[in-house]
Amino acid sequence: MNMMNVVPLQVTGAATLAVVLLALWAASGGGARGAVRAMVLRLDRVATGIAAILACLALAIAVAAGLWQVFARFATETPSIWSEALVRTALIWMAYLGVALALRGGALVSIDVAHRLTSGALRRSVEAAALACSLSLMGIMFWFGWTMTQRVQFQEMAGLEVSMSWGYAAIPIGAVFAMIGAVAHFLDRRDAELEYAA
Repeated sequence: MNMMNVVPLQVTGAATLAVVLLALWAASGGGARGAVRAMVLRLDRVATGIAAILACLALAIAVAAGLWQVFARFATETPSIWSEALVRTALIWMAYLGVALALRGGALVSIDVAHRLTSGALRRSVEAAALACSLSLMGIMFWFGWTMTQRVQFQEMAGLEVSMSWGYAAIPIGAVFAMIGAVAHFLDRRDAELEYAA
């Protein structure tokens, strides 16, 4: 197996383990632990707020560009060459930034049944395992998203005439916001029960 293929997994695994252990430490007391917890939650309020604003802005841009595309195609009979690419890029940004909000709300890697049927140390272990899974996935997304963003920086998006790296940058940036949201959810669980989820 090529060593380059293993390095991202090793780094992500080590970083995930370190962050989960730090989160377990910070969640279990006051003093320095409470200060670390408070700092992470303050960072989360800012980061999640920024992610929410940017995701809403991306959705608004996608809607506006889509409406323009329909208007241009049917009203003026001259389809716009840039609007479809802009809609696609804006929706990608919206989705990747929205992952941070989903993780903060506990809607991703949701294991409600295991959480409801456990208590005490076993419940905290289930929560730590969910955090580790989320952080591992986001770490891999960050690593390979960053790599792809660098690889495509000299290619242009058809219709927009800008670097493709603007589209791919949603992956690592969204992953960073999502990691902050996942740790904050672990430290300050806000269970929005998904009663109606299928």
